[in-house]
Amino acid sequence: MISDMIFRQATLSDKSAIEELFMDMLRAIYGEDPKGGYEEDYLLRFFGPSEDVIIVAENKGEVIGYISVEVKREDREYVYIDDFCVDEKYRSRGIGTKLLSYSEEAAKNAGIYDILLHVEESNLPARRLYERSGYELLRKDNTRLLMVKHL
Repeated sequence: MISDMIFRQATLSDKSAIEELFMDMLRAIYGEDPKGGYEEDYLLRFFGPSEDVIIVAENKGEVIGYISVEVKREDREYVYIDDFCVDEKYRSRGIGTKLLSYSEEAAKNAGIYDILLHVEESNLPARRLYERSGYELLRKDNTRLLMVKHL
């Protein structure tokens, strides 16, 4: 049950679980075994002093989902959701919705009220989740859709 889950900011000790979930995400999207994974040291920025964070869902000590929240302070301030995955065994239980909610809370805590993300056009379950959560299509970028939510 989702009430048994712990949602928290990731720590360096979660790195290998996050990397494995990332590979699962790539397999689910592209339907094949992915080459590589995260670039060396890419995840380290989320564990140091930074506004960028990863939020994990944990079940009985096991990381079963995560979402990366990147704060962008450019011409326009926004939060970008880059990577987001829930272990296949735990999908359709509200965990993804809860992770999205925590990312929105992180955005508000940073004083930012726009969240953007890309989703593969072919990833219908993820698109439905985002639409149910209030995200709207901003534009199409090749095979990916850029979606936005104004908090």
